[in-house]
Amino acid sequence: MARRVEIPVVYLAGLAQGFALVTVPAVSDLLTSPRGYAFTGVEYGALFVPMVAAAIAASAAGGVLVLRWGLKRLFLTGVLLDVLAMSLVSLSAAFIGQHVPSYATLIVAMLALGGGFGATLTALNSLAPGFFPERAETALTALHTLLGTGTALAPVFVSAASGRGWWWIPALVACVLLVLALAGSSQPLRIDVPAPSLPAGGPFAFLGGLSSRLWAFLALVVLYGISETVYGNWAILYLHGERGLSARLAGLGLAAFWAMVTLGRLAIAIASVWLPPRWIYRALPLLLLAAFLAVPLATTPAAAIAAFGFAGLACSAFLPLSVSFAEEQFPRLAELMAGELMAAYMIGYGIASFAVGPLVDSGAMRLGSIYSGASVVAAAMIVMSFLLTRRTQA
Repeated sequence: MARRVEIPVVYLAGLAQGFALVTVPAVSDLLTSPRGYAFTGVEYGALFVPMVAAAIAASAAGGVLVLRWGLKRLFLTGVLLDVLAMSLVSLSAAFIGQHVPSYATLIVAMLALGGGFGATLTALNSLAPGFFPERAETALTALHTLLGTGTALAPVFVSAASGRGWWWIPALVACVLLVLALAGSSQPLRIDVPAPSLPAGGPFAFLGGLSSRLWAFLALVVLYGISETVYGNWAILYLHGERGLSARLAGLGLAAFWAMVTLGRLAIAIASVWLPPRWIYRALPLLLLAAFLAVPLATTPAAAIAAFGFAGLACSAFLPLSVSFAEEQFPRLAELMAGELMAAYMIGYGIASFAVGPLVDSGAMRLGSIYSGASVVAAAMIVMSFLLTRRTQA
């Protein structure tokens, strides 16, 4: 009977987590507008630095925290940090036009969001398959589909809000998350699996013995994080500020990206029944290269939105497949692999979030040129994905 409450709590938390993660990028136009928060590109990019740092710490330490706290405590801690983050994002709207208090509020919000994302996702990635051990992959796919649905819905809702009235959206998300935390606090939120032990020498001692092949996997995921974030965090500023699309159409472009990330994962999960996952893994960076080249060439609003949707398809399953291949090739580290690869992803996220702002603000590059230039990252991913899937090594 308890599962009837636990399962909806876990899966709805995934949906809300996805929504929370994209709320700030979805309002990037207002954050950088002189009539809004009036942040520079550098200041906007720097907002994600504390988020990335907290997410890396929480993701990398997630396995250890599960051992010491248990899944329930980790889940509730993450969700409550998300509640704090969304509450502060909403509160920041009261300080529009006041640079220091609005920026300080958002910095703290992003720090909480990073910690919440890392802790919550670590717990969810164990709880969802643990509830359905005989259909673990399907359960995890469903969780990440809802997570992706949240990321796709956020820009649609924010762009539909009228100007400064957007603040009620993060406030509503905070309320939903608080309800989920209260509901989860009365549930066991545990799974029946043998508890792993801490690695000898401490939680991060194993890093010193990693093979060059595993470091290559981590580097590849960093490159993927850069690629995804160039789309996810800078789409609206590019489509609205540089290409002249309306705020609503720019939001639709970002929504198309995240929607295709989600739909692509589902489609690839089905296609992998007939196609070797190795082929799919190698094909996705090729599509990503094409997307980076196509985005600056799109001359109409429909073409621009379609290009971002195509980029979402190219990104879709690359991260889950990276985790799958890495765990397959290094089964002895499988319990720690997901957290370390997520930390690598967040490093890429942080690089793309912060590095783009100074390039644009200094006039060294326009965002369109950054998309074209990022094709070099995709090219490196093509080479590495081929090398890392030539054969399976234990």
